Amino acid sequence: MAHTIVVVGASGDLTSRKLVPALYSLHRKDRLPSDLRIVGMSRSPFTHEAWRAKLAESTARFVGEGFDESAWERLASSIYYQQGDITRPEDVAALGAFLDRLEGEGGATRVYYLATGPQFYEPAVRHLGAAGMAHQENGPRRVVIEKPFGTDRASSRRLNEAVHAVFAESQVFRIDHYLGKETVNNILVLRFANTIFEPVWNRNYVEHVQITAAEEVTVEHRAAFYETADVLRDMFQNHLMQLLTLTAMEAPSRFEAEAVRDEKVKVLRAMRPTDPEEVAASTLRGQYRSYRDEPNVDPASRTATFGAVRLYIDNWRWQGVPFYLRSGKAMSCRTTQIVIQFRQPPHVMFGPELQTARESNRLVIQIQPAEGIQLHFQTKVPDQGMRTRLTALDFNFQRAFADEMPEAYQRLLLDAMHGDASLFARSDEVELSWGIIDPIQTVWETSRRPELELYEAGAWGPPVSTQWMRRQERQWFDACPILH
Repeated sequence: MAHTIVVVGASGDLTSRKLVPALYSLHRKDRLPSDLRIVGMSRSPFTHEAWRAKLAESTARFVGEGFDESAWERLASSIYYQQGDITRPEDVAALGAFLDRLEGEGGATRVYYLATGPQFYEPAVRHLGAAGMAHQENGPRRVVIEKPFGTDRASSRRLNEAVHAVFAESQVFRIDHYLGKETVNNILVLRFANTIFEPVWNRNYVEHVQITAAEEVTVEHRAAFYETADVLRDMFQNHLMQLLTLTAMEAPSRFEAEAVRDEKVKVLRAMRPTDPEEVAASTLRGQYRSYRDEPNVDPASRTATFGAVRLYIDNWRWQGVPFYLRSGKAMSCRTTQIVIQFRQPPHVMFGPELQTARESNRLVIQIQPAEGIQLHFQTKVPDQGMRTRLTALDFNFQRAFADEMPEAYQRLLLDAMHGDASLFARSDEVELSWGIIDPIQTVWETSRRPELELYEAGAWGPPVSTQWMRRQERQWFDACPILH
C-alpha cells in the first residue's frame, strides 16, 4: 500500500529545520517506502514547484555537506502542496479531496503530522474527523501530535478527549523527539541486553540518580513562550520524565509498544505524591541574571529558567532512592546526561586517611552531545602506596561506529509510518506526568514558592543548588562532555 505524510503547518520552522531534512536523510539511506508522497498544508500561497524550491534551499542548509542535489530531485518529485487553513472545515475537506485524487483508488497509509502551534491541535483533529479523514476503510490513518500536549493535567485530559473523539488511541502518536535519540534507545539496550547491570540496578546498590538537561543558550526568540511556561512545563513534564521512566522501569516482556509503555506508566503510578508543604524543601528555582533584559520579558519577571526537583519512586526496586531532575538555560554547557550514583563499599580496608577523598562508583549515560557511556571506578595509583583514584571506562558512539548519528526525527517518522508507537507517549502516560509536575507548578505560582535564585550565564545554575545537594551529603555531577 502507498504511503502519504501530510504535514499541517508546512511553512513553519519545524518542517524546514527537522521534518523534511529527516525525510531527505531517510530517502538517501533508502529507508522510505518507494511510493511515499509528502503533502504540505498551510495558509502560505505556494505552488508545488515553489514549495519544493523553498524546501530544497532549507534542506541543503540544514543537512550541510550531506546534501546531494540529484537525490533531492528524486525526493522532490513526490512532494506536493495544498494551500489551506486547518481551522476552516472547507479547507480541510479540500485537502481530503486532493489526497484522494493523489492516492487513487488503491488508498494509502496516511500520517497527519500536526506541525502547528498547540492551540491548533484540537480544531485540526476535529475538522479531520468531520471531513471523514480519520476513517480507515482506504488504509491506516494516524495523527502525530507535537509537544506540549496540554499545559497541565486538566488541559491534557481535555485534549485527549478531543483527540479520542476522532482517532482511536492506536492511531495517535504523541511525539517527544528525545525518545528518538539513539542514546535514549540505548538505555533499554544497556539495561536489558546485558546481565552485568541488572543485579545492581536497584535500591541496594544505587545511592541516587541524577538526570540533567542543561542548555548553554539563553531563551533567545522563545522568551514570550517562556513567560507563559517556564522550565517546568518546557523540560520536566516531557523530556526529563521520559528519561526517568526509561531509567527506572522494569523489563517489558517483549519490545513492543504496549509492553514498553505499560512499564513506563507503572513507574509514574509509583511516584510519591508531591506534598505542597514539601515543595520548598524538595525543589529549587533559578533565573539567569540577564533574562529580564530579553525581548518580550517582563522587567519584573519571576519566571524560572532553572529548576531542580527531588522525586521518589515508591516501589520495591527504588524505595528510598532520590531521583534528582535538573534543567536550565544559559548554563555552563549543553549536555543531557543520566548519572547512576552507586553506594560506597560497606567496608574500606585501605586506611582512614584515604576515605575522605574517595568517590563511589558511578555510571554516566551521555545522551547528547558526546553520545556515550562512562563507568567510573576506583583504581590504584602507580607508585603511590595504596592511594586510589577514580578512573573511567569510556564508550563513545562516534568512535565505535563510523556512521553519523541519525537525527531523532528520522527514527520517529519511520515508526509513525510503520505504526510502531513504542517511542511515543500514551494518553495515560501524558496525564500522569502532568499529575507529578502540576503540584510543584502550583506551589511555584503561589507565595509559598521557593525563592527565585539568580545565577550568572555560564554557571551550573544558582550557587544555592550546590549547597542544597551538600546539605543532603551529595553533589551534582557538573562535567561538560568531552567532544572528539
